[in-house]
Amino acid sequence: MNQLIQKLTGMGGMTDQVIATDFLISAKSGVRNYAVAITEAGTPELRAALREQLREAIATHEKITNYMVAKGYYHPHDLTKQLQVDLTVSDTALKLAD
Repeated sequence: MNQLIQKLTGMGGMTDQVIATDFLISAKSGVRNYAVAITEAGTPELRAALREQLREAIATHEKITNYMVAKGYYHPHDLTKQLQVDLTVSDTALKLAD
């Protein structure tokens, strides 16, 4: 993210990695919510519509995951690397709160 834009928007400490991580967490939540909604739907038509939304939410999650893996922000198959990334992101988030 351009530093001038970061300063103008008040997001000086916000990084692409933090934004992508937040987006991934939101996408995961959306997938879970659609899955629960399908089990609660009262009609076949509503279940079909929710299943389509679930498919789209899963596709979005996959795109975000692929982006984060490509950028080195997410290491789903290497716990040691992922722990280091998570600690760095946590430090960044704590600095934003200051």
